[in-house]
Amino acid sequence: MKLILANPRGFCAGVNMAIESLETAIAHFGTPIYVFHEIVHNRPIVEKFRRRGVVFVDGLGEVPNGQTVLFSAHGVSPAIRQEAAARDLRAIDATCPLVTKVHMEAIKYARDGFTIVLIGHEGHDEVIGTMGEAPAAIVLVEDLADVDALVFPPGTKLAFLTQTTLSVDETRGIIAALRAKFPQVVGPNKDDICYATQNRQEAVKDLVPEADVVVVLGSQNSSNSNRLAEIAKQNGKSAYLIDAASELQRGWFHPTDTVLVTAGASAPEDHVQDVVAWLQATFETTVEHRTVREEHVNFPLPRELRLLVR
Repeated sequence: MKLILANPRGFCAGVNMAIESLETAIAHFGTPIYVFHEIVHNRPIVEKFRRRGVVFVDGLGEVPNGQTVLFSAHGVSPAIRQEAAARDLRAIDATCPLVTKVHMEAIKYARDGFTIVLIGHEGHDEVIGTMGEAPAAIVLVEDLADVDALVFPPGTKLAFLTQTTLSVDETRGIIAALRAKFPQVVGPNKDDICYATQNRQEAVKDLVPEADVVVVLGSQNSSNSNRLAEIAKQNGKSAYLIDAASELQRGWFHPTDTVLVTAGASAPEDHVQDVVAWLQATFETTVEHRTVREEHVNFPLPRELRLLVR
């Protein structure tokens, strides 16, 4: 068996920043610390922090007055920030800067009188936060059928934005359909799909022709991890999205397979290495590291925490 380890894979700068933010908050304030939604969309990471006394909540009503609450990498709406301030909560904003960029674009377009078509997945934490910036001005579309159903009055000023963790190819098709139906639509100067999402998808696209089976480390609620598995399946390959090596099944593989292993942007590297170790223990294997693109991106801690660690 040949294992191909795709690079880049795993943690992106936004996930690193969010996890470091929570670690720093625990070190300075102790527990319990409350996190609004999951810190990142990765079940093992969430469970690890839960065991350490972190409490994940879906509403600020679950946070006692005066306590510390950390906003996850996916961002929150202004209403959540206002509620935290009104409740005298110590709020730490670990929103990924690339998500914040989309929020700022939504605010600008809405202020300038545009109706905004947001391309994203309904119910995703990032989408909820972005739509909360200008709820009266944003319409959500998930696919080409939604674009077909759009109707606006003549003369409507239109702009589009995208969730940062989508499929690059699928989003490109939706934007093309929007431009064809509404030639006046405008968008950001640069694609809002984040660098890490694009790079991990590019690595799978480049390497999947060599593979028989693809293993993606990531949770079922991770949008970018699901896209990696989808790309493999679209290329006719067996693909499995798993949280940990304990989910692997011997029947998924043949001894002579070439197996491509990658990880979504919120999946830890030690879980990748556990998969490699399982495959090496189960089959006679060789391992190749294949780098499609280098990454050298880092985001600073939120201002609230930078003041503590000076």
